[in-house]
Amino acid sequence: MRRSPGWFITFEGVEGAGKTTQLELLRHELEARGHEVVATREPGSTAVGERIREILLDDPVAADLDARAEALLFAAARAQHVEQVIRPALDRGATVLCDRFVDSSLAYQGVGRGLGRGPVEEVNRWATAGILPRLVVLLDLDPAAGLARSAGERDRIEGQELEFHQTVARAFRALAAEQPDRFLVVDAAAPAEQVAEQVRRGVLARMEGSRVGLG
Repeated sequence: MRRSPGWFITFEGVEGAGKTTQLELLRHELEARGHEVVATREPGSTAVGERIREILLDDPVAADLDARAEALLFAAARAQHVEQVIRPALDRGATVLCDRFVDSSLAYQGVGRGLGRGPVEEVNRWATAGILPRLVVLLDLDPAAGLARSAGERDRIEGQELEFHQTVARAFRALAAEQPDRFLVVDAAAPAEQVAEQVRRGVLARMEGSRVGLG
């Protein structure tokens, strides 16, 4: 993994786990403590990435998208994202908070789509030039509960059958179990303010040491 001066923290979880909300709450906390924070998301956050996002999530032409093509599109958006947003921010010492990253591809395409984690990890290692988050906040939630939180029309990924989302949830938990030093697992079924407090304490303990952020 390429070491950078800044902190790279990602938020992962099934649909409806609250990643966007918790990312924003952490951003406000870190900015109040004097950190420069870059909040970003995947796929997206660049002109190229946003176009790819439209194809992957909302474009009718993607209804029969091959699983390998899907994985490669996510990786292409990620390559642009790393070079245009993430790497420059880390190199100047900023903290990057990202809504989804490589672990989503491992869970959704590698396991959920049945492509295998190995091939998906390999293509993403090349796409990111080896950049990985120093900390992954996994918001753990039953997929049925997460989907129930979603209001309105679902995108192409959200609209997959429940069994697919359950497989993805198991994949996330397996990743966290294999890499406990890199993952912070938080029960996302709790009220949002309780989740935010668990995230705050866990992240600050990792970033600044156990003496900071517990007051």
